[in-house]
Amino acid sequence: MLKTLKDKWPIIALVGVSTVSIAFVVTLLKTTDAFKSPEQAEIGSIQAVDDSPVLSLANQSAAQREAALTGFAQRMNGLEGDRAHYMLATDYINQNQADKALPLLEGLESSYKDLSGYVLLRRGQAQAAAGQTDAAIATWTQLTQTYPDDPAAAEALYQIGLSAVEQPANSALPNSEPAPLPEAWSQLIEAFPSHPLSVNVAFRQAASLAAKNAVALPLLKQVAYHGLEHPQYTQALDRLVNDYSSALTPEDWEAIGFGYWETQNYGKAGDAYAKAPGSPRTQYRAARGKERGGKGREAVVIYQLLDKTFPTHPETASGLLNLANLQDNQAAIATLDSIIERFPDRAADALVKRADILDELKSPDSAQQARASILSQYPSSSAAAELRFKQASANAKKGDYDAAISWARQLVDAAPQDDLAAEAGFWLGKWTLRRNQPDAARKAFEQVVRNHPESYYAWRSAIYLDWNVGNFDTVRSFQPTLSLPEQRTPLPAGSAALQELYLLGHNQTAWNHWQTEFIDQKQPTVSEQFSDGLLRLGVGDNLDGIFMVSSLSWRELPDEIAEYEALRQTPAFWQAIYPFPYPDLILGWAKERQINPLLVTALVRQESRFQPDIRSVVGAVGLMQVMPETGAWISDQIGQENYSLTLPADNVKFGTWYLDFTHRQYGNNSLFAVASYNAGPGAVAGWIEEKEFANADEFVEQIPYPETKGYVESVFGGYWNYLRLYDPAIAAKINALN
Repeated sequence: MLKTLKDKWPIIALVGVSTVSIAFVVTLLKTTDAFKSPEQAEIGSIQAVDDSPVLSLANQSAAQREAALTGFAQRMNGLEGDRAHYMLATDYINQNQADKALPLLEGLESSYKDLSGYVLLRRGQAQAAAGQTDAAIATWTQLTQTYPDDPAAAEALYQIGLSAVEQPANSALPNSEPAPLPEAWSQLIEAFPSHPLSVNVAFRQAASLAAKNAVALPLLKQVAYHGLEHPQYTQALDRLVNDYSSALTPEDWEAIGFGYWETQNYGKAGDAYAKAPGSPRTQYRAARGKERGGKGREAVVIYQLLDKTFPTHPETASGLLNLANLQDNQAAIATLDSIIERFPDRAADALVKRADILDELKSPDSAQQARASILSQYPSSSAAAELRFKQASANAKKGDYDAAISWARQLVDAAPQDDLAAEAGFWLGKWTLRRNQPDAARKAFEQVVRNHPESYYAWRSAIYLDWNVGNFDTVRSFQPTLSLPEQRTPLPAGSAALQELYLLGHNQTAWNHWQTEFIDQKQPTVSEQFSDGLLRLGVGDNLDGIFMVSSLSWRELPDEIAEYEALRQTPAFWQAIYPFPYPDLILGWAKERQINPLLVTALVRQESRFQPDIRSVVGAVGLMQVMPETGAWISDQIGQENYSLTLPADNVKFGTWYLDFTHRQYGNNSLFAVASYNAGPGAVAGWIEEKEFANADEFVEQIPYPETKGYVESVFGGYWNYLRLYDPAIAAKINALN
């Protein structure tokens, strides 16, 4: 199973969207692009577009929207007419109906200014599809000359170069010589080095040169700097390091370190960053990479260098905390004392480590003093919250609910926004109910929903508030009414051309265009990172797309935090974290199996982040992470001999069958069914038989597999977030608490 991201979600008011039944969801959501805002919300400095009849068709299939687009193209002028012409022409090109596309594109570049270059690109594509090769090359050449800086020109240069490569004359080259790049491709590499097509050409030519023992350094460097998304990216990095190490500059090593870091090759990243220009980030990552790569002694030296070179930088505090883990106890205490003195915002974390070391040194009184200092000097810290919740839980386990309530209230009052405040607030509500204090309990539950609407514990609190949201034993049959947004909002970063491509739903073209604008990927702004996440979702890179949006919560600088907090108030932000890819498939099989569609969607999100080609370390496959042996058993049960778990259709069919099976095993109790999906029915049956628990919440707390406990909370937390984001009744209830 995938590592759960640490996400936060706010209250969403879904205003101005149409209410639809589940039966119509599949009709409305035809692509992975159901992330449009239902409001005229402002994202960053860009105002949301007004309702556009053409853009409202972007998520429909070409067949569904053909009639409407034809009508718009015939009777609309201005921007809407241009959009209709361009969208309809592109549909026809994709359907191999070039004869219908060409009239729609005629002269369109003169009026559709934002996409003039792309109009010419499409015209050339239509001409090529119609067999007019010379006309196509002439059109693409016109594009490169008229709009030489337009990323559309990169695609035109690629097409021109491709036509040259496909000429038979190239096959006559001697085997000892690598084929030269077509002139158009040389221009592509020089003018648009970060465009994905340019990276592909560079990688291809580098491989050709390497096969002939020719120098490929410049091309491999281009891939290193710009090819993070290339499927063989790490191979290019390895070749650079192995074959050209002595020719690389410190800046090259930084690019290589970044590439290894982003692809989670941390040991190699540490080695590369150690040769990069000195900065807090590069030195921290050099040390951390070496630490994670098993080179602890080297890591210690670099952490100490980081402290000496950048003594006041925030990354130095993180480095010193890591350094303490690599030192003997006495040296570690000295390091931690230095953190406490120099970095007040990390002092509580250092005191936690100090207390643990003092326990190891058999100094319980000193350890207790360190923990007391956390509570008295840093009461709003996460470390203080952890201590208070630990005390509250220990008292509750002993039956001392008065003490448990006191500790929980201290936590909620001192750190109301801390993640633990949601869990503590929920148990505070339950414990006050046990003390026959219903009013206090209701206040506690409402505070959880109000302050932490994204939390699993907000769902549990909503149940105790008697909201109709489905409980563990009723959620399977609960059928929510969904309201889906009808139109995207503009990206907070990017050019007018990028905005148009994104709003039109031309996802791959928008993504390619974005690569030419997203220059500093090592240190993106908040708006750039959010835009990058949305564009990734558009091209089906859901794992990284969700991560890019979710990890905005890690920002530490005050102005970035403020920008993030403003952004997270917009519906588009949360719809990106909880998208609806594969709607026909997932919601269709949910209906067939008679399982709440949002529960199935949440489970798929947790299992794979909607990545159909993903495999777990234990061999689970695809969207619903079905084990091959389980798939073979299911195939016998349903009588389907021919199947492939790598195909989304088969995977979801089998996965929902198994989820239905686990529900039937436990009388349609979704808690046990979901736990069984992760841990297996045998394990869950044993827990039910062996464990004594008074209710479902206690059962969750007593699940002996930490992975399964987290899995249950993540799936049902995901279910709750889909419900609160897309069911207007629930959104209204949450909004009413503010």
